[in-house]
Amino acid sequence: MPDEEVYALHQQELRRGTAVLACLLILQQPNYGYALLDQLGRLGFTTDANTLYPLLRRLEKQGLLTSDWNTEDSRPRKFYRTSDEGLALADALSRDWDDLDTATRALKEES
Repeated sequence: MPDEEVYALHQQELRRGTAVLACLLILQQPNYGYALLDQLGRLGFTTDANTLYPLLRRLEKQGLLTSDWNTEDSRPRKFYRTSDEGLALADALSRDWDDLDTATRALKEES
């Protein structure tokens, strides 16, 4: 096992790159930030709020997510949903991910 600090650094970089795709895929069904944070963690995409909320705002600004406020509950919540552009990007990134997975498996088999 590599040095724990080095491993943690590279693991964080790897996960950061997958967070966009994970959010775009999960948010095909509307959800709000805290529930998304919990769902990502349960599915193995552990992230923290300080990473997730700026990501959601950035994706919304890029037109990849849409949002609506639900004010029916005692506490207003902003619900996010993947836009049509976000769905197209998720499809393309998913294909890229599959290609990378295939290539990585091939590399492991050759070594």
